[in-house]
Amino acid sequence: MRNLTWRQIAVILGCVLTFATLAIGVYGLVRGPEATEATPAPRTTGEVASIPDAATPVVTLEDRALPHTTDPIAYARAIATSLFDWDTSLGFLPTDYAAAVLADADPSGEEAPGLVADVATYLPSVDQWLDLGAMEVRQSIEIDDAYVPESWTAAVRQAHGHLRPGTTAVTVTGTRHRSGVWNGESAESSHPVSFTVFVACEPSFDRCHVLRLSQLDNLLR
Repeated sequence: MRNLTWRQIAVILGCVLTFATLAIGVYGLVRGPEATEATPAPRTTGEVASIPDAATPVVTLEDRALPHTTDPIAYARAIATSLFDWDTSLGFLPTDYAAAVLADADPSGEEAPGLVADVATYLPSVDQWLDLGAMEVRQSIEIDDAYVPESWTAAVRQAHGHLRPGTTAVTVTGTRHRSGVWNGESAESSHPVSFTVFVACEPSFDRCHVLRLSQLDNLLR
């Protein structure tokens, strides 16, 4: 029997979460708001905004590639770091920071369009990015926990074997830290964040790949 699409999976998860008295349907949680326009193609990893002087160190994003692992929790933590750790003063754009996650999307291509829309909601728009860049804003995440939510077990059971083998939901909780310059003075802020990552690992693939992301702060419990 062919694998279920995410829309079919959403119906199953919605039933499970309704039974568990959750306030939201999983499909709405998973897909997030639809993108209003096409997301620009990510620039090649390591591309910089301008050619540096010989004495200026070259800053690249090559080390942001997601790990090749079969551990869904370790993989979800790496996704969180890749999405939340960025610096507007280095000459990159939001699409550069999204590239590592999008490059590791579902190899079948089924979930790639949805993942593009999901990732776009985790990063500032280009206009927002330029405003933040004027204030030299940097962001990082301090991860508190990453775990498979209890409701996922019920969802898998309700799917009766139709979920792609190795598909797992991992909920990540933590604190987002930002720093920058406001009116000539250093400023910092911190805010709790939480979300759920849907990944597919063995036996469907030889390593984990990211399928979808929940809406930010709209996690699967």
